[in-house]
Amino acid sequence: MADRRVAITGLGCITSRGADLEQVWNDLLDGKSFIQSIRSFDTSAYTSQIAGEIDTWEGIPSVDSRDLKRMDRFAQFALGAAIHAVEDSGIDFTKEDPWRCGVNIGSGVGGIGEFADGHKKLLDKGPSRVSPFMVPKLMCNAGSGNVSIHFGIKGPNSAIATACASAGHSLGEAAQAIRHGVADVMIAGGSEAAVTPMGLACFVAIKALSRRNDDPTAASRPFDKDRDGFVLAEGAGILVLEEMEHAKARGATIYAELAGYGQSADGYHITAPDEAGTGAAHAVEQALKDGGINPTDVDYINAHGTSTPLGDVAETRAIKRIFGADPAGVPAVSSTKSMTGHLLGASGGLEAIAVCKALQTGNVPPTINLAQPDDECDLDYVPNTARQINPTIAISNSFGFGGHNVCLAFRKA
Repeated sequence: MADRRVAITGLGCITSRGADLEQVWNDLLDGKSFIQSIRSFDTSAYTSQIAGEIDTWEGIPSVDSRDLKRMDRFAQFALGAAIHAVEDSGIDFTKEDPWRCGVNIGSGVGGIGEFADGHKKLLDKGPSRVSPFMVPKLMCNAGSGNVSIHFGIKGPNSAIATACASAGHSLGEAAQAIRHGVADVMIAGGSEAAVTPMGLACFVAIKALSRRNDDPTAASRPFDKDRDGFVLAEGAGILVLEEMEHAKARGATIYAELAGYGQSADGYHITAPDEAGTGAAHAVEQALKDGGINPTDVDYINAHGTSTPLGDVAETRAIKRIFGADPAGVPAVSSTKSMTGHLLGASGGLEAIAVCKALQTGNVPPTINLAQPDDECDLDYVPNTARQINPTIAISNSFGFGGHNVCLAFRKA
């Protein structure tokens, strides 16, 4: 089983700039911001009033509206993106052994909107008015559960909740299921819908968010001296992972190979990163080792890059621990969160898609809003303009509250 390799054969996303994969990718290459003022609720009492909000969501046309009403918004995003990814892969699950197919879709906070609505109903009208669908809607595994039900998949089914590392962990564990012979096909990634009054209030309370309300498209500015926090976003990024020979046998388009997976803990603080970047560096080191990749072989790093003062410096230090202190020897680095905002538990899924497209097309997206790099952020962050570098090996970093670190290493197909 050690020789089983993992191909990426399908990509699907739901974002504030739509669900059309090619349009989203072109927007990233064009450096277009996904951020705007929040429109779905009154934000006048909030210090942060901007987000990568999906304000045009009308559900999933191919799914019965009664079924959708039994899902929180985050589970709807998960199912919508999964349907796009499966369509993109061309796989027909009616022709597959359902016990050899699985799902692993992570989320940081799951159905936070459903929880807040249900709690208000409890306080206003009493316990008898709490919906019987509240638990199946808010639970973090609702995305994975609903996707498996939709496709009739009966193999490994899990959901990982490691804050902003959730999708990265889900993709890594899905790859392990294929490599270890437990499954031949996995649908994996992350989904999040925390742009709600409660979600925004929680992140405002810990002073994690940008307050650049008068200039939303310039608010997410990773590695820039004037960054002031991340910008909340919502959506989903889901991929179809497939055993390499299984994919080749059915003539699937292979975007990339998921070749290495590394994870670690900071063991340091519940919200702040280890300032030295040791835990993050260990995850990168393990991913490269797992994939049989030398650091000098890596061409591109899709950074976690949230636009927080502590996080960007810690990640830069982690990258230098692996690739050397001389910036000239470090691969190109960019943060797509500068455009998308931070999708929390879904971010690693959308960023894995960006890496696959970079390997397929040869172009890497930029870090926008990078005008004056922080003094301690001195790497090549592909500032403001996409670049054609024809990467062969690329890695994607995801780090989460709790000190969770994930790195995924991808190889050009």
